[in-house]
Amino acid sequence: MTSEQYEKQIFDLQQLLEISRSLCSTLQFSTLIGAILDICMGQMHTLGSCIFIMDSFDADSFKLSENYNGMNVIPGVNYTIPFSHPIVEKLNESEVAYTFDDIVKVIPNDECMQMIASLKPTLIVPLQIKKNLNGILMLGERLDLGEGISYSDYEKNQIISIASLAAIAINNSALVERSSTDLMTHLKQRYYFFNMLADALSAANEQKSSIAVVMFDIDHFKSVNDTYGHACGDYVLQEVSKIIRESIRGEDVAGRYGGEEFTVLLRDTDIKGGLLVAERVRMKIERREFNYDNNKLKITISAGVTAYDGMVNESVPMPKQFVDFADKAMYNSKKTGRNKVSYMKVTK
Repeated sequence: MTSEQYEKQIFDLQQLLEISRSLCSTLQFSTLIGAILDICMGQMHTLGSCIFIMDSFDADSFKLSENYNGMNVIPGVNYTIPFSHPIVEKLNESEVAYTFDDIVKVIPNDECMQMIASLKPTLIVPLQIKKNLNGILMLGERLDLGEGISYSDYEKNQIISIASLAAIAINNSALVERSSTDLMTHLKQRYYFFNMLADALSAANEQKSSIAVVMFDIDHFKSVNDTYGHACGDYVLQEVSKIIRESIRGEDVAGRYGGEEFTVLLRDTDIKGGLLVAERVRMKIERREFNYDNNKLKITISAGVTAYDGMVNESVPMPKQFVDFADKAMYNSKKTGRNKVSYMKVTK
């Protein structure tokens, strides 16, 4: 081994250590997937990357993560790989990175393979933990940096090492994600929301930026349960939660505060932005016709908004104190007619 090769190995080991630290410090699932993709693209010098993951603990297929970068994703295509597909068995045999050309030689060219081919991957990497496949990493077009665009055995081993770290991080993040998520609404549980809010308040104070919190409460929800039954009430909770999730960004956090109350954390958002989001949700719910067991229901929701501005506010409120401002604003909406949005400023 030459001194240059030895120095490169030392450098790569140091890189792996830094990658491990970076991935272990990130538990939020979408942020973690984005970090993994950026790391793999940087290390392998590719223009794109994506990951197929399980979207639930009882999934029967790997699904393309919404976080992808530079891949040829076609709208309307079903990007899923069933567990029963031969490529899953092949990738689960051992921790080996394959070029796409290697894969097509041994896997039949069916609809699933055509879907994979449309992404134009150059390297397909198993994400294994305890000899079980829990994801599939695909790398896109490779940059020609003067050494050709093919992958050396050393580089394939390097990406497998990164993939092993990524698989562990994804598994840990998925466990946190599932244990912190309300099973009925798929929103974050209250304790998780407050943890995220505490971090967001601290970051806003340090970066002199703004965050907003919105609290929602379904109007006359008790009468829904009393009139149509608790199964109908569960349906309404699920549908309202879905509307809330679809109305916010990936970096925002929606939680179930309790019963029919919901909270939303909006990062890098001032009071005006918070009011816009709250009004968007209110209008969507008001205009929606809820259909349950041949019954047509009209549902409305009341909202309260508050915001913290790191440039203006003298001190950082406690997370519960901060949410209380939104809670008081929401109850003001309730008292003054319901189906409306109110706001309250953070004092001090």
